[in-house]
Amino acid sequence: MAISKKQVIETINAMTEEEFKDIDVLLERIMILEKIEKAEKNIAANEVYTTEEAKEKLSKWLQ
Repeated sequence: MAISKKQVIETINAMTEEEFKDIDVLLERIMILEKIEKAEKNIAANEVYTTEEAKEKLSKWLQ
């Protein structure tokens, strides 16, 4: 999943000068954009878990 150049530019423009000094902040925001894009595609393709399925999968981790 690739985000667009436009999205990266918008993200950079939305950052304050202080935030922009730390490249990790920019990279984190780009990763979040990628995850949102992937989630939106999964939702559109109906590749999602029901609440019960999610609880079942998480219960193994939360024990």
